[in-house]
Amino acid sequence: MLAGDISAAEARPLMEKWFGPIARGPVNDPAAAAIPVLSEDKRSVMRDNVAATTLTKYWAVPGITSEELTALNVGASIFGGLASSRLDEVLVRDEQLAVGVGAGNYDFQRVGILSVSATLKPGVELATLESRLDELIAEYIAEGPTEDEVRRAATSDLAGTVRGLEQVGGFGGKAVTLARGEVLADDPGFYKKQFDTLATLTPADVKAAMQRWMTRPAFTLVLEPGERDSEYEEAASVDADGDNASERDRAAEEITVTEVRPSPAIDTIATLDFPTVQRATLANGMAVTYAQRDAVPATYVTMSFNAGSAADPVGKRGLEGLTMQLFDEGTADMTSQEIAEERERLGLTIGTGGGADRSTFTLAALSSNLTPSLELMSEIIREPAFNQNDLERVRTQTVTGIRQQMKSPQGIAFRVVPNEIFGEATPYGGVSTVESVNSITRDDLVAFKNQWIRPDNGEVFVVSDKPLAEVVASLNAVFGNWEAPAVAKGTKSFSATGQATEGDRIILYNRPNSPQSYIVGAQLTPLDARDENYIDFTNANNSLGGNFLARLNMNLRETKGWSYGYRGGAQTFENAVVYFTAGGVQADRTGDSLAEVRREISEFLTTRGVTEEELARNVASEIGELPGRFETSGAVLNALQSNALYGRPDNYYETLVAKYRAQTPASLDAAARAALTDKDFVWLVVGDASKVKSQLEPLGLPIEVRELPSDD
Repeated sequence: MLAGDISAAEARPLMEKWFGPIARGPVNDPAAAAIPVLSEDKRSVMRDNVAATTLTKYWAVPGITSEELTALNVGASIFGGLASSRLDEVLVRDEQLAVGVGAGNYDFQRVGILSVSATLKPGVELATLESRLDELIAEYIAEGPTEDEVRRAATSDLAGTVRGLEQVGGFGGKAVTLARGEVLADDPGFYKKQFDTLATLTPADVKAAMQRWMTRPAFTLVLEPGERDSEYEEAASVDADGDNASERDRAAEEITVTEVRPSPAIDTIATLDFPTVQRATLANGMAVTYAQRDAVPATYVTMSFNAGSAADPVGKRGLEGLTMQLFDEGTADMTSQEIAEERERLGLTIGTGGGADRSTFTLAALSSNLTPSLELMSEIIREPAFNQNDLERVRTQTVTGIRQQMKSPQGIAFRVVPNEIFGEATPYGGVSTVESVNSITRDDLVAFKNQWIRPDNGEVFVVSDKPLAEVVASLNAVFGNWEAPAVAKGTKSFSATGQATEGDRIILYNRPNSPQSYIVGAQLTPLDARDENYIDFTNANNSLGGNFLARLNMNLRETKGWSYGYRGGAQTFENAVVYFTAGGVQADRTGDSLAEVRREISEFLTTRGVTEEELARNVASEIGELPGRFETSGAVLNALQSNALYGRPDNYYETLVAKYRAQTPASLDAAARAALTDKDFVWLVVGDASKVKSQLEPLGLPIEVRELPSDD
């Protein structure tokens, strides 16, 4: 647990209370001298509303300025951070004692925290998992990593950094990278030193760092399912006599500001220059949409197939998701371990996703490795093994995820709302359940691939620093001979996209002892994302629920203090648009909060529409943010796919500035009132019915109380 805004004098007694007496590192070692060391191994067990038990071990290690930083980072990646990590290979894939594992080094300025974790597979004893984890830790410390492991981890780290430097901000952008070095290491070029260290890092370096720090006493935290059995204490509090506050004040007085740097002048406001879009066709007939970006030497390729979760058969909800997860779990010639290792050698990522309407494979590769990267991608897409053993392992992980989602009020609400809006039998209406996932067979996976993941049902999107001709040549060399199977292509029917709603209604899901209630209001709109005035509706919503300063959030969070945040916005599908409002609220203010949300919506749609002040602020924000939305190749890649999905022109985003500037309060009000009604919301409330139902009754709406769906 990390405490903020407390002094060292306050923190040390609390840390010793939780973890026992804390010693210091050897005084003759400057790097170790400042690192807290437990006098002995410590262990704590906590219970919470989780689906599976997670075991995590923590060690205090040196911070960012340590010469061992890179060795610790690489060592943690090899052990549990990479897809090919030792923990993944042994605990998840081979012995199947865990459904998930992880390891990482979280470095701060002076200290860091090295952690190793594993989430227990159902049916496995915790003692069995922990004993095996301890054995693997001991083996790793004794043997150290191989040269291949170090090089794969270093290549993955370098490739991720190169791709991250394309953006200015963000967690891996240029500004953060430079600022991190300047503030924490007094050197804005600190990242270059890390690159140099990566290039020369040896297995012996990693082994030495692991032996030095992971042999020290560890703090072990076990988080298991169950009711919380003790109160959580605040990290620090102010004494009645104000002693703690005085100590903080004295500490603050010791800070001396020597220089205040003036804010740089804003000379110009950037305008969006969306990359020129080019097109080509592969030898197998697949269309290619391409944009060139040369900020970093990287190539991004998405193969998009007209499938998505909407392609799930009614009785097999979750089939698309499970199938997509299994593509890279083994091919005709490679195991999942071998696939992971090859990705790391090439410095590439291959991810699956897509959402409700599309199923996608996205590759992010160093351009110098494009052709071998595409070859691996091709094998994953065209030759998945769908081994039964892998199916059972991934099925268990998926079921655990569903059960964990059903432990969260937000997860519960968003799992049940599609059925309430669309109806279970419609493409957008059903969601996966434990029962439906357990019913899926290997034959189902093969049939899904043959029906949906095929060249005559897909298209290719590319953003690269390489010219189109070179990219197409590489794609043709790898995918040009891919032919569709003989079976018929899959089809989806959207003849019925939603259910009729007659007036507002409340569905209250009983979650006993819930400290908060989660509210979701949903309404199927007549909108189409292809509509010319769709952008008017989205900007109108910026006044109601679309950003921090919107009315719903300012009311419930800033004025009333009943919620940490409450927002509203549209979820856009290819064939439907649903409007949502959602947020967690205090349990004892559930009824009051829902009343305020309904009042705000009603007034917004009738007597108190968009104001001139809101219009000016939101238009300025949208126009000002537009160039920054596409500073990365990944963002451009997503935009290309959105334009294709909704049938928009290639210059769609460049047309938005003129549309924003032409908007008026009247035009935005008209768009909002044409899309929404204040009388046809389905209100899903997840909370303690014994405390919440009586608060909702004065609203005068029909209330249906339901018990939580079984996770079986």
